[in-house]
This record gives sequence, C-alpha cells and structure tokens, in this order.
Amino acid sequence: MRTFLVTAPSANNQAIPNSKVWINNLQRGLESLGVEVLLPSFDTQRHMQECMGSMAGINPNAARELYSELFVQDVLRCHQGHGLDLIVAYVWSVHLLPQAIQQVNALGIPTVLFYCNAAHQFHLVEEIAPHFNVCMVPEHQALSKYRSVGAHPVHIQMAADPQMYHPYRTPRQYDVTFVGQRYLNRQDLVAYLAWHGTDIRVWGPGWRELTDFVNALPPRRQVRRRIGDAKRSLQRLLHLEPGTLPPPYSRFGGILTDEAMARLPSQSRISLNISEVRDELTGEIKRHIRLRDFEIPMSGGLMMTGYQEELNLYYEVGKEIVCYDTPEELLEKCRYYLKHDSAAEAIRQAGYQRARRDHTWANRFQQLFDHMGLSVNMTHARLSNAQENSEQ
Repeated sequence: MRTFLVTAPSANNQAIPNSKVWINNLQRGLESLGVEVLLPSFDTQRHMQECMGSMAGINPNAARELYSELFVQDVLRCHQGHGLDLIVAYVWSVHLLPQAIQQVNALGIPTVLFYCNAAHQFHLVEEIAPHFNVCMVPEHQALSKYRSVGAHPVHIQMAADPQMYHPYRTPRQYDVTFVGQRYLNRQDLVAYLAWHGTDIRVWGPGWRELTDFVNALPPRRQVRRRIGDAKRSLQRLLHLEPGTLPPPYSRFGGILTDEAMARLPSQSRISLNISEVRDELTGEIKRHIRLRDFEIPMSGGLMMTGYQEELNLYYEVGKEIVCYDTPEELLEKCRYYLKHDSAAEAIRQAGYQRARRDHTWANRFQQLFDHMGLSVNMTHARLSNAQENSEQ
C-alpha cells in the first residue's frame, strides 16, 4: 500500500515548533504495518503557519490557495509515479480548500482526514470534513458533529509511538509531574496540590513565562507579593485555605524537547494528565482523551488522569491507570501512591503492558483499514486512471 501523508511535524501545536510528535506518530504507525509512506515535497510546517496568519506579510487566504495547490501537485506527482492507494491528511480548514480535496477524490484515491480536537474545536475542520471519504475521529463525543455536516466519521482513538515512548533506566527524581500548556483549570489544580504539600513540577508553554513576568514586577509590587506570601504562609500554619491559592512559580519549567518529555514518566513517581478543555463555541467544559493517556503508560509511568467514562474502553481503571474526579480525590490519591510504591509499581507495569499491546498507532491504522476495506498488501489498481486524468 502506498499512502500520501500530509501533516506538519508538530501539527496543531504551534507552541512547540520543533516537536516531531505527530509526524512520528502517523508515519511510524503506517510504516510499522508495512505501508509505504510518501511525504510532501514542500515545507508543511512553514506553510501551515502562513495559512494560520502567523507569518508577517503573508495573506492567509493566499497561503491557503498555495497550500492547496502544492498539495494537489504532490498527490498528482506521487500518483503518476507508481500510484497511490490512500491519502491521510492532518490539516484544518485554514490549510486546504474543499476544491483541492475534490480534485484528488476525482482520482479515485480514498481520502482520510485525521483530527484530534473536535471535542472543543470542531469548527476548525467543519468546512473540509464532508469532502473526505472518511474522518478518523478520536473523540466519541464529536461523532455527531461530523455527521451533522454530512461527513463520514469513524471512531478511532489516539495512541502512542513505542519507538518514542518507552521506559528509561533513570532515577525517579520527581514526585508528581505535569507536561502541557498553561490552560483553563491547570494552574488552579497545580496550585491546589502544591498548597497541600505535594511536590509537583510543571513544564510546557506559558508556565515559565508566568514566572518570568512575576519576577520582573516593579519593586512596589514585589513588596506586596512578599506580604501576600507571608500572609498565606501563616494561613498554611493555621490550616486555613486562602480564597486564591498562590501558583508555585519556582516549580514551573519551560518547553521540553520530545526526548525529555518521553523520559519524564520514568523520572516521576506520578505523571499527571489534566484533560479538561473548553468548547470554543459553547463554552462548555469537558474532559476528553488525549495523547498523554497513551504516552504516559507506554513510557512506563503511573498515569493519574481525570475520569472520563470512555477510558474504561482502553484501560482497567484502578489497575492499569489511576483516575480522579475532584481536586480532593486527586490529592488523596497522590498521597496514597507516593507512600505505597509497590502499589504504584504494579499499576505502572500493568499500564505499560496494556499500552504496548493495544494502544499503538499501528493498531489504530489497522482499525481504519478494516473499516475502509483496505489491505496493506494491496497492489495499486488506479494507476491507469491517474494517467488518464493527467493527460486530460
């Protein structure tokens, strides 16, 4: 099977431009099944940024037209060579025009849209989703959104790349760690754990910047801050909880490299995953399953994540992962597993075995192929059609 894969190394996470998480996930998942993967000839990361209006002097509409043109040209080039059996695209509506998808559909090549934030950002793919033959959708709660616009979703969950995520031989130097953007309720949850004595360390976009901002406050505001810190220290001694918990600025780190992020679960006694998101259209706050739900266990970490019913489809909760529902429950479970290392280790091992067995991208793509009636060993039968189309 020959598959054209279009995405960017960091795909939707523009805050981590040097990450190769997504190209590793999708390309390696396909190749591990024996699929021949062909990649775009143009710089997808740069063109994606231009389409999103993040490059000075570049008109996003013109950038979208150019991205679409380059996409079609590359598909034609690959298809005219030895034929294509599948196109997989991790793109948003700002990247591709519907006409571009229609052009490649006319070649008779099945097209698949992959997108993993539809639970709260479906509007970002709403325009193009109906033009793909299949939409690969990790969030069960988003399926109805796709169907409402005439798209054809199939529920296939996210996974982890076992080449990138695996246990490391390294001391466990942190009690509780979290990696992710400073977003929504994450700062409040981190502050709650820290206030109640949990040694939590945090990395990702927005955390170090907050620390730098606070440290750069003018002297008068620094004095007020120290007075506030002294007042809260007294409240802690008296077992009182202030109305606003202070962020533990000294425990905030910057953006990790891919390797450092993959290594962190092996260095941590507990790896926290905070999964709440806000629907950008309705304002509703919800939990959904994320990459970290599979990356942490595959790395041999003890994952503690917000409970969502769908997790029961992928893990035995309490034996392979740990879930919480409230900050109080999270604090209680952190304290328990920090004191009971044998129980924590049993969950780490069980979660690791489950992730390696069931939650690889190869497994997910096999589900996709089964749904579409495709075989990895298929030989291309559409080459003559492609040649005919190119000659017209």
